[in-house]
Amino acid sequence: MIDPENGVKTGQDAQPTPPSGLVERAPEHERQSMSETEETPRTHSGALIAAIAIALAAAIGGLIWCSTLGGQLSKQQAELTEAQQQNAKLSADLRETEARLQVATDELSKENGLTQKQLDQRAQAILQHEEADSQRLENEQKQTAQTVSSVSNQVSTVQTDVGGVKTDLTKTQSDLANTISQLQSVRGDLSSTNSVIARNHDELVALAHKGDRSYYEFTLTRGERKPVGTVSLELKKVDGKRNLFTLMVYSDDKAVLKPNRSLDEPMQFYSGKDPALYEVVVNAINSKNQISGYLSVPKSVSVPPTAQ
Repeated sequence: MIDPENGVKTGQDAQPTPPSGLVERAPEHERQSMSETEETPRTHSGALIAAIAIALAAAIGGLIWCSTLGGQLSKQQAELTEAQQQNAKLSADLRETEARLQVATDELSKENGLTQKQLDQRAQAILQHEEADSQRLENEQKQTAQTVSSVSNQVSTVQTDVGGVKTDLTKTQSDLANTISQLQSVRGDLSSTNSVIARNHDELVALAHKGDRSYYEFTLTRGERKPVGTVSLELKKVDGKRNLFTLMVYSDDKAVLKPNRSLDEPMQFYSGKDPALYEVVVNAINSKNQISGYLSVPKSVSVPPTAQ
């Protein structure tokens, strides 16, 4: 029974209340055991919450990945469907083309009276002809390349030759300058005139390059009258021992004898409507019957083509 005034059990159920300050305390080791028991559920609760959070995050990630994969799969499925449709269309077009080709082949066969075997043979012949044309074109290209290479080599050779010619020309010009410097100035058989003579062909070329007179080389045989320029010359006599000769000059319907003349001796005379100074020089006595030399006339003298 419980006393309504102070709330204390009475009767058989009532337990004696220990005096104040005499409350019984539990042993120390029991109190520590109770504390550990209370902390253990707390630790288990935290681990469980963390596991639930991880599982929830994994589930959300899985849902997102499944959603993305589903979208990609749908896109690929749509592309596959479109490709299948295009493939079906191409197959239909191919069948239609083959059918038209077969019809055209049949009509061509009927028109030309050709069988399929003959058409195949003709097609094969066309292919062979095209291959032959291709091979011929390739051969022509190779031949063209070889020709171009050969021409390039020839051009290189020509360039080398041109270089050699330039070198020779430079040498010739140098030799010509030396020859001009060696030309002799002598007095002619007309006492009032001097002349620069050439003693050989090279010196004659040098004189010709000076450009103020024209020169005509000649070879005379005894007893032969020979036209040279606008005059004629005749060898009358040769004295090989003393290097002397006698020459007859025919000019303006006159004959002038030049007796016992020496080599490289200018024989001068005037000739022409407007008298111009002519000059004959003999450079060599070839034999007892032959001499050679040149005739020199002013550039203003016109010489007939047959006399040059």
